[in-house]
Amino acid sequence: MLASRARGLVGRRAKYSFSRWQSLTLSSSSPNALVATRWTVEQVRGKKTKSSMKLEDLPQGPIRSADPLPLSKPEEDEGPAYPTVVLQARHNMQKFENCVLLTRVGGFYELYFGQAEEYGPLLNLKVAQKKTNAGPVPMAGFPFFQLDRFLKTLVLDLNCYVAIAEEFPNDPGDKVKSNGLMHDRRVTRVITPGTLIDENFIDPYANNYVMAIHINHLQESGASGSAEPDSSGESSDDVESESLATLQASATTPIGLAWVDISTGQFYTQSTTVAALGSILSRVGPREVVVDEVLESQSDHQLFSVLAEDKHLITFAPHSEHLPLSAWSPMLESDIPTQTAQGFTPDEIQAGSLLLQYVGDRLQGLSMKLQPPLRYENMSVMTIDKSTMRSLEIKQTIRDGTFRGSLLHSIRRTVTKGGARLLNTWLSAPSTSLETIKARQDLVEYFIQHPDLRDEIVLLLRRSHDSQRLVQKFALGRGDPDDLIALANTIRATQEIVTLLEATKELNHSQPELDNVATEEGQQNPGSGASCFTSLLSRINLIEPASLANRINSSIDEEGLVQQHRNEDSEASQLMTLAEDVVASEGTQSDASALPKSTKKKKQTGSIRDHYSAATDDTTTFTMKPDASPGLRSLHAKLLSLLEEKSTLAEGLRIRYDAASLTLRWTPNLGHVCHVKGVKDMRKVTRDSENNDEAVTVVSSSRSTRAFHAPEWTALGRRIHQTRFEVGIEEQRLFAELRALVVANLVKLRRNAAVLDELDVAASFARLASEHGWTRPVLHDATAPNSSTTTTSTSTPQTQHIIIGGRHPTVEAGLREQGRSFTKNDCLLSTLPLNANTTTTSRSSPSSSQTQNQNQHGALHLITGPNMAGKSTYLRQNALITILSQIGSWVPASYASLPITDAVYSRVGSADNLFADQSTFMVEMLETASILRSATPRSFVIMDEIGRGTTPEDGLAVAFAALYHLLTINKCRALFATHYHGLADLIEERGMHVSQGGAVECYCTDVEEDGAGGFVYVHKLRKGVNRQSHALKVARLANLPETAITIAREILERTNKRRGQTQDTSLHHDTHTKRQSADVG
Repeated sequence: MLASRARGLVGRRAKYSFSRWQSLTLSSSSPNALVATRWTVEQVRGKKTKSSMKLEDLPQGPIRSADPLPLSKPEEDEGPAYPTVVLQARHNMQKFENCVLLTRVGGFYELYFGQAEEYGPLLNLKVAQKKTNAGPVPMAGFPFFQLDRFLKTLVLDLNCYVAIAEEFPNDPGDKVKSNGLMHDRRVTRVITPGTLIDENFIDPYANNYVMAIHINHLQESGASGSAEPDSSGESSDDVESESLATLQASATTPIGLAWVDISTGQFYTQSTTVAALGSILSRVGPREVVVDEVLESQSDHQLFSVLAEDKHLITFAPHSEHLPLSAWSPMLESDIPTQTAQGFTPDEIQAGSLLLQYVGDRLQGLSMKLQPPLRYENMSVMTIDKSTMRSLEIKQTIRDGTFRGSLLHSIRRTVTKGGARLLNTWLSAPSTSLETIKARQDLVEYFIQHPDLRDEIVLLLRRSHDSQRLVQKFALGRGDPDDLIALANTIRATQEIVTLLEATKELNHSQPELDNVATEEGQQNPGSGASCFTSLLSRINLIEPASLANRINSSIDEEGLVQQHRNEDSEASQLMTLAEDVVASEGTQSDASALPKSTKKKKQTGSIRDHYSAATDDTTTFTMKPDASPGLRSLHAKLLSLLEEKSTLAEGLRIRYDAASLTLRWTPNLGHVCHVKGVKDMRKVTRDSENNDEAVTVVSSSRSTRAFHAPEWTALGRRIHQTRFEVGIEEQRLFAELRALVVANLVKLRRNAAVLDELDVAASFARLASEHGWTRPVLHDATAPNSSTTTTSTSTPQTQHIIIGGRHPTVEAGLREQGRSFTKNDCLLSTLPLNANTTTTSRSSPSSSQTQNQNQHGALHLITGPNMAGKSTYLRQNALITILSQIGSWVPASYASLPITDAVYSRVGSADNLFADQSTFMVEMLETASILRSATPRSFVIMDEIGRGTTPEDGLAVAFAALYHLLTINKCRALFATHYHGLADLIEERGMHVSQGGAVECYCTDVEEDGAGGFVYVHKLRKGVNRQSHALKVARLANLPETAITIAREILERTNKRRGQTQDTSLHHDTHTKRQSADVG
């Protein structure tokens, strides 16, 4: 054993000799003495000194505790003698072993060792071999201004964690320790998909959330383990491991969630179950999910099955300590309200603790100022589960998962990034608060009726910037002068918007007749008019922010910033030109394609050479205006005087040496020198120095230039450099003050930004409604818990679900692009009383005329009709109209009167989940079961072709059971489309039809034939049951081979004869297809 260990250490680092082991004391009394084998252990003492001994001659026995093994500390093994820069990178790679390390070296970021070989080809970088005394080291790199480009590939495309090691100037003492190395390289931040802040590739139109999930594994394991040691001395850790080994989450396992968008500071928590987690993930859309590392070994945990369905990126992080709510305060912009704090569950607090520890570790010590966490349970919002979000194509299409073609794409007219994110949030979780919805509607209506005001507001909003993310950058200790200018411009735009809205209010107060807006029902709405801006204006605070904007504008030199960007772009262009020349002469076509298309870049820290060059360059621009502070004004005056003195000195030296080309310069290698060019001036300088007995020390020469030192310029140059350095220090102090002012106004700036976002969304809704002729829906909360019994026992026109002339927003937009129109359809549903008897056991069962009047439209519509006749479109459009009405938008209908809906559920379309071993029918049943268990009397449900994945008999039974449950148990509003025409017979047999006193009404679409083989689809719904699906017509439209069509027709005719039904003979004729696109009826 001893020999083996010594041999292993020698193999890792050859300079360790056996003498390091001589302090070990081995006792011969040990019963476990080593076998006396003839091992020879060499001891290297010097160049020609070698000694050896037999292993059996060594004392035997255990190692005494008083003399620990010196080499037992792995950190002492520093590996091969690599150059210091490589050693720094190696140390950081060991410290952040799960990350791709990018090390800043001068003007480049570099990868080393195995990471260069692995990721270099993926990034299309050439992998080179860096020669060192310890052997070649693989390396790859790219210019620093391309950092965002490669970060995007690593973080978003490859889902990597990236550690950024930046350069920090060494103090004199550190330089001695590092053998004169000018920089130390430390990791300043770890970038992951969920912890983006201000990277150029972050999605500006959606929140970038990272979510932490906590499961109380000890409580969940129950009797399977205990935290106390048993009588045998087993530790609590061993018992906990046994508990985790048997851990299995059930559908009702409680879990705590916490998610935050670091780029905006938005922070939320929620208590839920594993079964509901999928829908929450679909709504929130986290980029990264953090789980306690104790669950990493439990790959069969049901939690991971849920996360795997949408391929969420999972990070296992240590939860080293529990952070109570009181420990969150330093990371929040303000304290958590007492009432809110009392509502947090233990699981939510644990999830928040895990999340804050993880984010703090990723930011590597950057200060955080997040918004106080909001409990999702306290927010009155509609539930939209995962399958509904997908089938209704709210954020992306089903077919290819793209944004174009989704509901969000079709309604988004926002002009700010914050407004786009707010619309995304509203669409994911529509409000169920009637007061909130009406307030949004009032804003939209006022903007519709005052388009000039809307256009002015939109113009001012375009001048604003994404202040939510700008402010958060400063809260994280980041932000640059450009961000300060953008923030000041946003504050100015906010001031002008407030002035405009206040003037509008005063105008309406002086003309009261303008302050009342007629609603769709012809009644005056006193809450409308310019008074709808009162609540928004009360939330804006501009006193301190306006002072901040004034300070920024009086301090930051915008022209200087523009010039700096030009210089940076010029430098980048020169580097790119050099790179293109090298590739053209030595590279390949693939190398040329790897070059970036644009040289525009973000401001980055320069090198030491750039710092000193700028210090002596007369054209150097500054960030701050000279009058930003008295100290800066004095320094600029001193600098101006020195520059004038430099100009005088240069003219004097030209006269002294009679060299018109003489200039005063500074170079990193030569320092302050006088530079002349041209043979004539070079001779004059040499001749003049000989005549005046003043030796000119030439420090650099070429065929046409000379450079020499002049004591006057050396002294003056140092004074100029020192003054410029003092200017830079003063500018840094002023910039730090401005940053502190931004952080001091953090809460006010965020609240102001939230108001601008709401105005942007309201203006976009108004523009959308004006463009497409949408109407304001009338909403009512008829089934509120505090409603009277009389109100809920009858279904009145004010409590019914009524949509007249409804249209599908995205389908209509697609048809409009093709020059076609959309067929409008009505949807009239009654709301069922909670105590109503919706079914009877036979046709002869009595039903009162009052009940018939209550359910005159039916609470559930059974919809039949041909394939391709628009049944699914009709179902989806009514669900989308319900969602749009509760985000405050106008809706695509001629008239809409809707009750407040607490949830929208959809079972439309087919899909399997082979990864989870679930067939198409199993997925359908799982979704159906979830709806039947979750829907309430306030829910709206759409179901399409339930039971189609099995035999007709079984499918009919399952379909009717689902319909029956919705009607009698859930008592919700529902649209039920099917090709099982036998459902209509079952409904009639059980007395569930409206005409029998039930709550089911039957509607259908149809096909019109011209008798010559041509037909058109009738998309307009009518009452009744259509028992013809016309499947062969769709098959012919799909260009099914004629042979297959013939066989199918024969089978269908034989089946129809057997059933005594009329066969479909329309396909015997030549088909001339003409789809109905115009409005029918």
